[in-house]
Amino acid sequence: MTTALAVGIFLVVYVLIATERVPRVVAVLGGVAGVFAVGIVGAQESFYSEETGIDWNVIFLLLGMMLVVAGLRRTGLFEFMAIWSAKRTRGRPYPLLVLLTTLTAVASAMLDNVTTVLLVAPVTLLVCSRLKLNPIPFLIAEVLASNIGGASTLVGDPPNIIIGSRADLSFVDFLVNLGPIILIAMVAFLLLSRWVFRDAFTYDADAAHSVMQLDEREAIADPKLLVRGLVVLVFVLIGFVLQRTLGIDPSIVALLGGGAMMLAVPGPTEEYMKHVEWETLVFFMGLFVLVGALVQVGAIDTLATALTDAVDGDPVAATFGILFGSAALSAIVDNIPYVATMSPVVEQLAANDPSLNPGNVLWWSLALGADLGGNATAIGASANVVVIGIAKRYGYPISFWQFTRYGLLVTVVTVVMCVPYLWLRYLA
Repeated sequence: MTTALAVGIFLVVYVLIATERVPRVVAVLGGVAGVFAVGIVGAQESFYSEETGIDWNVIFLLLGMMLVVAGLRRTGLFEFMAIWSAKRTRGRPYPLLVLLTTLTAVASAMLDNVTTVLLVAPVTLLVCSRLKLNPIPFLIAEVLASNIGGASTLVGDPPNIIIGSRADLSFVDFLVNLGPIILIAMVAFLLLSRWVFRDAFTYDADAAHSVMQLDEREAIADPKLLVRGLVVLVFVLIGFVLQRTLGIDPSIVALLGGGAMMLAVPGPTEEYMKHVEWETLVFFMGLFVLVGALVQVGAIDTLATALTDAVDGDPVAATFGILFGSAALSAIVDNIPYVATMSPVVEQLAANDPSLNPGNVLWWSLALGADLGGNATAIGASANVVVIGIAKRYGYPISFWQFTRYGLLVTVVTVVMCVPYLWLRYLA
């Protein structure tokens, strides 16, 4: 009965989010009230448990990076990058999209993809405003590229950090094993974007000409302020890369960076707080509680176990079952709690029968399925939720189905491309 209630509440919330009958944060908080009211979870499970509770590392990582971005915005850096990007592409929409998405994918491989979209989204809004372009297709393309690029490294996507910790896989392991297929998938995505986003490529010659006359250096009002802001950003990036060596969680790095940015680029506290996506943070917290309720009653574990039973000792079935199962489930449930639940199952499966996991293929299929599957819907990955929140704040609401129309197609194409790669490299 408890399991049915938890699943029922989750499905109702999901339908409300998908149909947009009520604001998504209202739907999630209503669901949270439901699981609390019927006693599925309580304060201990939701606020303090690592297995079923809110992932505070994700919440504070987002908060810290939002403060870092707010400080950089004060330096004029985003205006500089917007004008530079527009001038490099001479204001032509498709080359601009290729430039911005490529930068996003590369940056997402070095940073986590949430941090990257927090940095890139303001630039996109500015450059599209200058060129009189609708920014929504560009924002969607960038978040899809961030999830693709982030899949290639240990630090690029939060699920990879979970997998790396559980399977003792290094940054180099991820790059060597997933880098090649992600590079191929990214090229395919850029080619696909020419057709998928074709309606957004309206060239305004007058707007492009006016942008070409601008000097991007004039956007930097105080070069010393910019230098201080960039120094803080560099230390934050170094902290992310060395966080395992230093033994510091990414959330602590981000919070320290946010505080340092407020000191290095001083301004009214209200100005900084204004640029924090509070609604997005609350939405994430609610989503973690709802997924935690499913974990608490064993619903997600039941799905994972059923997948394990279905492979019946066949490495091909195990690999592609995990790949497609992870892609499908990560489209419905945020891929962070999904991977946190699924990784012990994969670990046990590989330990029970090592022949199922040649070259760690089960871990690579889990990473690819979860990371690329997160592109399928608006709530499939953390970066998706963040970008949708930023777009709404600036007056460009992105609906659940508007995002999913693009994301689902990209997910199908990129996940299917992983099949021959995994087969030829690990199973043939």
